[in-house]
Amino acid sequence: MRYQAGATKRLRLMTTLGASALVLALLAPLPAGADEAFVTSQPAETLSIVDLPTGKVVATLKIPGKPAGIAVTPDGRRAFVTSPDGKALTIVDAATRTVERRVEVGGGPLGVAVHPAGSPAYVADWYQHRIVAVDAASGTVAGEVQVGQSPSGLAVTPDGALLLSADRDSDAVSFVDTSTLARIGSVQVGTRPFGVTIDAAGTRAYTANVGSDDVSIIDIATRKRIGTVKVGQRPYAVALARDRAFVTDQYASTVSVFDTGTLQPVATIPVGDYPEGIAASRDGAFVYVANWEANTLSVIDTGTLKVVADIEVADGPRAFGAFLRRTD
Repeated sequence: MRYQAGATKRLRLMTTLGASALVLALLAPLPAGADEAFVTSQPAETLSIVDLPTGKVVATLKIPGKPAGIAVTPDGRRAFVTSPDGKALTIVDAATRTVERRVEVGGGPLGVAVHPAGSPAYVADWYQHRIVAVDAASGTVAGEVQVGQSPSGLAVTPDGALLLSADRDSDAVSFVDTSTLARIGSVQVGTRPFGVTIDAAGTRAYTANVGSDDVSIIDIATRKRIGTVKVGQRPYAVALARDRAFVTDQYASTVSVFDTGTLQPVATIPVGDYPEGIAASRDGAFVYVANWEANTLSVIDTGTLKVVADIEVADGPRAFGAFLRRTD
């Protein structure tokens, strides 16, 4: 399943297309704005590992169960992949590019985030309206907490104290205390929030609201919505770079850009068809976009606000979450 508003077209596509072979992009070397991208491809049931400086797919792992969500630890040691149809979380050794273990979590695991310390991983269960915490080393379930309806995207504050959950069918974001794994509050946002992103300072969160075609800005300390920005049709996720927010507009096949200080629009960038996952390089020089129907990873130069390359990946890339990995 695709687990989002307006998904009929994508569900039909997923059932009719088989897993395509992985194709390497014939690209000139790219500047090194990040190291590797771990891209989940749902119909192909694969995880493509892309070397970003060269723009080449260097490894492919088979992940059963229609993988969607991805979270790479800050130190680059592990990657966590959710499989909604498989009701599982796959834990990957990112350095050796091998599967460590597969953890049955039940329900419909979709979004995933990881504590800054590298463990636990938090898994959003779409069907049972809960978040499951999984110990990274042992693969054991350490606990769970009920949140709003149909939790989708997850994000953890840089200090590790709070977990935020975009509860799509509640039109809200839940706040969870990670030390007690207790829900301590929520805030109403736009219609059907899907992706949620927290800034580097841990002060603001941004939700992409697929039902209202906008982004909500939340002050984390006060747990209040402090702004709303209109973007393109069916926004999916948000990346932050150079004091700007980059938002994937699924139905428009664009990335909307706005200034995070003034909340004013800056640009609209055409990308591949049906963009979904998005992430910024650690230096903010590039933003990477997974395009579901184009089967590509677009590379946006954040200085020029133009696409400088498209890297071919496996069929139906989603890359929903923190999919960039540093290798040093």
